[in-house]
Amino acid sequence: METVEPMRSLLSLALVGLLLLTFSFAADTTQPKILPVDQIQPGMKGVAYTVFEGTKPEAMDLEVLGVLKNANGPKSDLILVRLKGKKPEYTGVVAGMSGSPVYIDGKLVGALSYRIGQFSKEPIAGVTPIAQMLEINELDKTMPADAVNGNGAAKNQASKTSVGASADSPLSNYANLLTPIEAPLVFSGFSEDALRKFSPQFASAGVMPVMGVGSASNEKQPEPIEPGSSVSAILVRGDMDIAATCTVTYYDADRLLACGHPLMQFGQVEMPMTKSRVVATLPSPMNAFKIVNTTEAIGSFVQDRKTGILGRFNQTPRMVPVTLTIRTGARQKEFHYEVLNNSKLTPVAMMATFYNALQGVNEYGEETTYRLNGHIGVAGFPDVSLQNMFAPLDGGMPTAYAVALSLGDRFSRVFDNPTSTPDIKSVDLDVELVNERRWLRLETARTDVTEARPGDDIVLEAVLRPYRGERIVRQIPIKVPTSTPKGNLRILVSDGETLDRMRRVSAGLGRKMDLGTTIALLNKEHANHRLYVSMLEANPQAMVEDKVMPTLPLSVMNVMDGMRGTQDMVVSGESAVNESSTPFDYVVTGSQVITVNVK
Repeated sequence: METVEPMRSLLSLALVGLLLLTFSFAADTTQPKILPVDQIQPGMKGVAYTVFEGTKPEAMDLEVLGVLKNANGPKSDLILVRLKGKKPEYTGVVAGMSGSPVYIDGKLVGALSYRIGQFSKEPIAGVTPIAQMLEINELDKTMPADAVNGNGAAKNQASKTSVGASADSPLSNYANLLTPIEAPLVFSGFSEDALRKFSPQFASAGVMPVMGVGSASNEKQPEPIEPGSSVSAILVRGDMDIAATCTVTYYDADRLLACGHPLMQFGQVEMPMTKSRVVATLPSPMNAFKIVNTTEAIGSFVQDRKTGILGRFNQTPRMVPVTLTIRTGARQKEFHYEVLNNSKLTPVAMMATFYNALQGVNEYGEETTYRLNGHIGVAGFPDVSLQNMFAPLDGGMPTAYAVALSLGDRFSRVFDNPTSTPDIKSVDLDVELVNERRWLRLETARTDVTEARPGDDIVLEAVLRPYRGERIVRQIPIKVPTSTPKGNLRILVSDGETLDRMRRVSAGLGRKMDLGTTIALLNKEHANHRLYVSMLEANPQAMVEDKVMPTLPLSVMNVMDGMRGTQDMVVSGESAVNESSTPFDYVVTGSQVITVNVK
């Protein structure tokens, strides 16, 4: 028994030692030591981690070529490295690799984030110093102070660089060629046509569109997040998916840093953050990228900054739920998905998903006419109404594309106001497809008289020609307003687009309107399946925000003219009075002006 107690003591000490070792390893994993830029020298050997296939990060050897001073902006340096090893030398620097952590002597240096254009034969990459990435933490006010400084060595080291490239150094030539490693924007469930039409808009936001073979799902991924893991930012999820993928550089219990460069550099964002599984890494001299399946959600990306993106664990981002119903006769299909709530990306994401759904049904065709009904729900404001009709026009763009652009225009105008951040609660869209080209062109318009008195009833005759059909003649009774002054009364017979274009041109001369006024104006826009008759009197009218004040006396106009600098006011030389409309089950195009002499 005397030997038992010492043995127990030894086992206890060993267990404590093992626990301390484990804790120390975990602490080093979440709070790595930092190697400042001013300690980096050419020729240093290091290692970077990224996922080539599956979920496990793999090591890539590397050698430091030098430090490029101010290569990423004032006091923003890049470390130039050459990757070594069978895989990186075969694949090169690929899209999706951005954010791969770089270590030298076990200390974190930064993230692979830049590459030398395209067609480069060598895997040379630029590294964003970790100190510059940790600055993003300071913008996230809930980040613990000890995580900002790491082990105390990272703070403000980027400005103390002593190793660099002079203007005539060979390294300086690389600085002019370095571009951010793209975070591939993977479209899952999209047609090639939809991708081709909307990829320029996404590319202009700084991300590279790629046809996806995976999908965004809630599949559980048991492997934990670690430096070098693949993570994705979700733009659209549901029946269609759009996700951008890069690599984790640094993480702690609450947050992670990734990419080493911006996705779009929007600042504060809300995008679902998910784990992801790399299906394969596709080498290509022109466009090498990772093929990725996104898996379970782990939080939200909340910062999108110049030196990387910051995600917060266990936070649920706000998304815009979309319900899209496409009807053809008695049959209908429903699509359900969510789109991120962002002023620049939401409009293009809505256009791309809407067009993709329309173009993806069997009933889609070049001769299809679309009847659109629906609304955009904005918290605290009336719904934005969506009621219009779209038909193929000679020499025009595909009709489904025109419908998508119309929807995107609504979103762009809702977001483009200087007073309020729109909180989009829901989008409900109902589209009916009619398998024929239904449009009318206004051929002639005339009245039965050339002279009239105030209060007279006159009849206007409009002749409209449908596509490959017989003329349609409509008799439209109108009344001359009793307040009409003597002289020429101009009567505008037109489609709704003509009236809206006149209003938009006038409104464009003033300042941007607040959200409430913008929504009110959107809801006052004219439907394009009606023929409108508007009487234009030769008296000035003023439009203040969404309120129209016609036929104002000169004395009132003189007073209001002084308000132009302080009010959203537009003055025009004619007043539109007594507007009326006639409905058609066609898209109406064209306009004419008739003149009647009022005695």
